[in-house]
Amino acid sequence: MTVNNALSRRGFLRQSFAFSALAGLGSLPSLAGAKPAGSRGGSRLLMVGDWGYEDFQAQSRVAAAMQAYVREQGFRTEGLLMLGDNWYGPLPGGVKDPRWKTQFEEMYPKSVFDCPAYAIPGNHDYQTMPASKVAAELEYAKAGRTRWTMPSLWYSFEFPAKKPLMTVIALDSNMPHEDGKPNKGENFTLTPAQQADQLTWLAAELEKPRTTPFLIVMGHHPIFSNGPHGDHKVLVRDWEPLLRKHKAHMYLAGHDHDMQHLEFEGHPTSFVLSGGGGADLYPLVIDEAQRGPYAQRVYGFSDLEVTPETLTLRHLDEKGRLIHAFTKKVDGTVTNFA
Repeated sequence: MTVNNALSRRGFLRQSFAFSALAGLGSLPSLAGAKPAGSRGGSRLLMVGDWGYEDFQAQSRVAAAMQAYVREQGFRTEGLLMLGDNWYGPLPGGVKDPRWKTQFEEMYPKSVFDCPAYAIPGNHDYQTMPASKVAAELEYAKAGRTRWTMPSLWYSFEFPAKKPLMTVIALDSNMPHEDGKPNKGENFTLTPAQQADQLTWLAAELEKPRTTPFLIVMGHHPIFSNGPHGDHKVLVRDWEPLLRKHKAHMYLAGHDHDMQHLEFEGHPTSFVLSGGGGADLYPLVIDEAQRGPYAQRVYGFSDLEVTPETLTLRHLDEKGRLIHAFTKKVDGTVTNFA
């Protein structure tokens, strides 16, 4: 398959996981109210996207569910992934703004999440309100005395810290439009020079010898989405061929305020969206029956567990109930749908 013709929406609909693997498995059971499976002894991290909303009632519910989930399951969280749109609205105090304490340090307390919180910028983080929120996020990480981890706009790390099992590449997905037209103002995008620099860095990073069995890439914007933002033309053009070439196991994103998992026949990468962290929810444009296996308009967070043999991704709702899960082996085989 070539990128030009195979990655169109119609092409993916014809080859969607919903029409291939799920056709043979039959409909999946409802997981409403189900309790998540206990840890099999792997290393765990939790992820949440689109969380820093000004009205943080929904964020509080999701964060409380995250805390209860960790306590009930009895595992140690070794990392948090903050998938962008970390701050909606003004952050007038920059690194000293009280929102850092109330909506990050206390919302995801160290007493439960004593681990790095690996962060990437979303489009709302690029707003200047009144100063650059992205600049504040980078400065907050450098100030120390915090779990907030954002050494640069794009970076990589291995997880877990001891005997790592996966390489994670964290990217800035705030791209200028493909046609060169301005975004919603200059605050919402990388410069073209930054875009080119990051792409060069990403290609070089993927070419490096890797000692971990799994490869994860994360960016705020989804490459493919059933939500209102749809598929991202620039990321389909620039990033998707690299994920395919290097057989990335998962691409993690937020941006659309919902929870998704998309699989495409013949593609080595599972596309996971966890955007239910607290901002207002978005309606889905494509139903999971057309392109899935999972897409729901729901608040929640995600749990990623890694062992030497498998990755297990679990979506949880705002009450900590399991709503979707799957396992992926080192060879890319996707199994154990629930």
